[in-house]
Amino acid sequence: MKLALFDVDGTLMDSQAMILASLTAAFTAEGLPMPSRPEMLGIVGLSLVKAMAALRPEDEAARHERLALAYKEAFWSYRANQSYPELPFDGAFDMLRRLQARGDVLIGVATGKAQRGVRHIIDQFGLEGVFATIQTSDDAPSKPHPDMILQAMREVGVDRENTVMIGDALFDIEMAHAAGVRSIAVSWGFQPRAVLEAAKPYAIVNDFNELEETLAVLWQGVAA
Repeated sequence: MKLALFDVDGTLMDSQAMILASLTAAFTAEGLPMPSRPEMLGIVGLSLVKAMAALRPEDEAARHERLALAYKEAFWSYRANQSYPELPFDGAFDMLRRLQARGDVLIGVATGKAQRGVRHIIDQFGLEGVFATIQTSDDAPSKPHPDMILQAMREVGVDRENTVMIGDALFDIEMAHAAGVRSIAVSWGFQPRAVLEAAKPYAIVNDFNELEETLAVLWQGVAA
């Protein structure tokens, strides 16, 4: 079997508006000046406390915790009233189902989101049974630590040679390198292409069709 691990925000889901609004609410609640848009998008994929520490390295850990809590509160409030809809990128879930239908591919998630957030997406979009493994910020250290990938491989019984990490961020590629697996970067997410290129993924793709084609090439000659 082969294992395709997907990041969520910026890879499968277009959640940029929700993330920026929640960060704005958190920094406003703490009376802090707003980071720049590139700075805010640059931390997407990290666990919340680590993201706040990256944005405010000069602050103490207690403030990072408060910012993370304020972000969560704003995020779930916005989600409840649908202020900033989170939608899949065009073709994302059709692609997942085509991969699942192959029979020799397991699909997983490795994300900085919490289990609660992933479960919401599964329930909202009818993805029950699609993901063979779900690794989140609740289960492992923040990216780029390799534990999410290593735990996923152990859980489904797939080795490094047959595992690939797919994401839009530097952290996804670095996590894959640390775990000893290959990575594919997507160009439609939250970080500039130059950042992705510098991290040296196996490939950078521009749409989900190209992603499927790249996976087919990657897996050619690899035993099922």
